Amino acid sequence: QVQLAESGGGLVQAGGSLRLSCAASGSIFSVDAMGWYRQAPGKQRGLVATITSGGSTNYADSVKGRFTVSRDNAKNTVYLQMNSLKPEDTAVYYCNARIKAPGLLHYYDYWGQGTPVTVSS
Repeated sequence: QVQLAESGGGLVQAGGSLRLSCAASGSIFSVDAMGWYRQAPGKQRGLVATITSGGSTNYADSVKGRFTVSRDNAKNTVYLQMNSLKPEDTAVYYCNARIKAPGLLHYYDYWGQGTPVTVSS
């Protein structure tokens, strides 16, 4: 079994910062890409940022220049530093990781339980 444990969400004023963390644990042989997605009320879940095991990153246009994704491969942990937060960043943020378990040939997608971020104006 694989678990993704998120932390760091909360309430912040517009212009403020938050840092999200997500640690993968359990039966892990290898971790490929990791990243963050978010879902605002009444909207579909969408990409925020991803990072490959080699450190290549990809961002949604709406967060470029404000958010930074990083990872610690030794700890199987991905981070999301969110600066200059706006009310429209309010959403539940979900961690995602592509993980291969020992003895298996393929990577599978795993999701965290979500951590809420609320940005007040």
